[in-house]
Amino acid sequence: VSGIGHLACELTLAHKLVQAKKEVEKCAINDKQVVLCISVDVSKDYNQVESVIKQAQEKLGPVDMLVNCAGTSISGKFEEVEVDRFKKLMEVNYLGSVYPTRAVVTTMKERRMGRIMFVSSQAGQIGLFGYTAYSPSKFALRGLAEALQMEMKPYNIYVTVAYPPDTDTPGFAEESKTKPLETKLISETSGVCQPEQVAKIVVKDAVQGNFTSSFGPDGYMLSALTCGMSPVTSITEGLQQIVTMGLFRTIALFYLGSFDSIVRRCMIQREQSKAADKRE
Repeated sequence: VSGIGHLACELTLAHKLVQAKKEVEKCAINDKQVVLCISVDVSKDYNQVESVIKQAQEKLGPVDMLVNCAGTSISGKFEEVEVDRFKKLMEVNYLGSVYPTRAVVTTMKERRMGRIMFVSSQAGQIGLFGYTAYSPSKFALRGLAEALQMEMKPYNIYVTVAYPPDTDTPGFAEESKTKPLETKLISETSGVCQPEQVAKIVVKDAVQGNFTSSFGPDGYMLSALTCGMSPVTSITEGLQQIVTMGLFRTIALFYLGSFDSIVRRCMIQREQSKAADKRE
């Protein structure tokens, strides 16, 4: 039975790849543009990932831009999340970006050109209730991006790390089914973005070589607040961060206070509910 289930899963994934290929081909501006689909688990075996990317480059030419967007999410209280899920998220969300990047940087350095995009999350800028497994895997991408940018910049290779908010995708819908109440209430304070909107901003920032790609006023504030020692694209960007830091920190404290209030209210409601059940 497990073998049949595995085959069915592979057929479903293959069908999704074909459908995605057809959708991308609709955007082609001439007959010379080729869309190639190759299936590989980017989180497990580096040698396999390297082989697949080499195969793709032999057919399509060297990689000009690599978009690392493989990812998965799980939310839940720290003590309730299965221990192996922490490992799984690090493999997919972090190593799933390390392996493809490692496979293309040598050729990019030889050509003295390239763009590398990492898709993190706003949960990779601030740790939130319910994301003790997810947030660390997204935080890790920033550390990778900062260190890699310092290595690659002399070769005219620019790294971009994107911090999208909640986005209306099948993955987000699936995650929402099991979100703790606290996580749902906190997430609702920022709303949900459309994937087309997010993709457009991500591509624009990557093409321009911007290190940080953020979305909306909340995203801009978070990126300025958490900039730390991150590279800046321009002097203007650095000056804006300096000028706005104090104001944004003040606003952030109000946000954090409201988040803490949500968590406390949920805890009190649960305790009251348990007490009522015992009395009955």
